[in-house]
Amino acid sequence: MKSMEEMIKAAQQAAETIQKQMTETQGKLDQIEVEGLSGGGLVKIRCSAKGRVIGVSIDDSLMVPGEKPILEDLVAAAYNDARVKADSVANEEMAKAQQGMGLPPGFKMPF
Repeated sequence: MKSMEEMIKAAQQAAETIQKQMTETQGKLDQIEVEGLSGGGLVKIRCSAKGRVIGVSIDDSLMVPGEKPILEDLVAAAYNDARVKADSVANEEMAKAQQGMGLPPGFKMPF
């Protein structure tokens, strides 16, 4: 039978391995791109699955000074669409990482 000290050491090593894998997964999320759309695709925002904005594309037809508030709303809507997609991808990737570590789905790391 293992001593308490051996079990604690094994648990610490397991926690370090899990932390390393979670950090790697977080890094991977910043490499995955999603695209949010609004205005039927007239405004597009690309961002990483971590939520970092990579680029914004605005159709020339929206460049009308009198319609600035509409454009601002469309940019916000495109970002919110991208954020929802980023969160979805991030949740999927974290679930895959946790499953690969033998952790139950939705397990929250205590650090």
